[in-house]
Amino acid sequence: MAAPSPGPREVLAPSPEAGHRAATSSSGRRGLLWRLRDKQSRLGLFEIGPGHELHQLTCMMQAGLWAATQVSMDHPPTGLPTEEDFSEVLTQVHEGFELGTLAGPAFARLRRSLGLAEEDYQAALGPGGPYLQFLSTSKSKASFFLSHDQRFFLKTLRRREVRALLAHLPRYVQHLQRHPHSLLARLLGVHSLRVARGKKKYFIIMQSVFYPTGRISERYDIKGCEVSRWVEPAPEGSPLVLVLKDLNFQGKTINLGPQRSWLLRQMELDTAFLRELNVLDYSLLMAFQRLHEDERGPGSSLIFRTARSMRGVQSLEEPEAQNRRLLPDAPNALHILDGPEQRYFLGLVDLATVYGLRKRLEHLWKTLRYPGRTFSTVSPTRYARRLCQWVEAHTE
Repeated sequence: MAAPSPGPREVLAPSPEAGHRAATSSSGRRGLLWRLRDKQSRLGLFEIGPGHELHQLTCMMQAGLWAATQVSMDHPPTGLPTEEDFSEVLTQVHEGFELGTLAGPAFARLRRSLGLAEEDYQAALGPGGPYLQFLSTSKSKASFFLSHDQRFFLKTLRRREVRALLAHLPRYVQHLQRHPHSLLARLLGVHSLRVARGKKKYFIIMQSVFYPTGRISERYDIKGCEVSRWVEPAPEGSPLVLVLKDLNFQGKTINLGPQRSWLLRQMELDTAFLRELNVLDYSLLMAFQRLHEDERGPGSSLIFRTARSMRGVQSLEEPEAQNRRLLPDAPNALHILDGPEQRYFLGLVDLATVYGLRKRLEHLWKTLRYPGRTFSTVSPTRYARRLCQWVEAHTE
């Protein structure tokens, strides 16, 4: 198959109703027990259903993503990756809106390297069930959504952030090839949405770090600083799902046992990569889940775990340089690290903020505003070093 031509293409999208019928047919086969369990796992989340202010927007996203994924299913990228894979822009015209897919072939290859079937991706993000919303503690004006199965995370971005992500995408893919067990969030797609002739909105899709959610007890967003890093916890017994911050973590420790050395090394590798990209203001997402008795220590799944840990794109790097580890026999294994008593969900997210003139001026202002205190807007070198030091100080 010939490589796709670079630059923008515009095509008429497949019928969103067809996607809805396919998804509805699939969901109709689910049992009552599955639906009850699914409902239970959504405590503290809100369905974006009819009447919600974002319902129309998310329905467009679902119909658009169903059609966009159909393109990569009908025309999967073949042969070796090309520069055009990273520059292609495909615009699909729907009734009342347009959905753009940026660097579609590059992301299709990335999803395939992660073992993610396009059919599963399409079913989770398409019109099969409403997207979910949670109470965000972020200071940004972005909108956040979860797919109905909570496996995928969607976030709106500014145009300049999208430009930065796409500019860094070839090096990001290369980093994941060199370090298959990287803590970097797995980006799965970048899209634009324009309603009628309005302004384009941009959003990204990534694997959720906090998946599966069933037994997670605490969630944190860590930047390694103190200014604006406290969240008022939810009242005892509240179903609200809140992501806490650095100051909420004071007095606590991540007990990893033998896995600690792996984590410290991977933090060094990943933050060094982000420093080279001149990126700052990213977060280490972290969640806790107490292990059951039969989940603790090396078990009978060790051989399976060893084989699983060697999956991924082949690389010329030596295994030691790749910093591989044994992955747990669990969904989302790349973001899961088991200690002696607790399972930890870990991932580096928000990788699109570049230390340009805007951030340099913000650094100067915060230096005057918060003398002697630590804040997020510092040089990428200092930011990387400080976050690594935080992890070293809070792990054992």
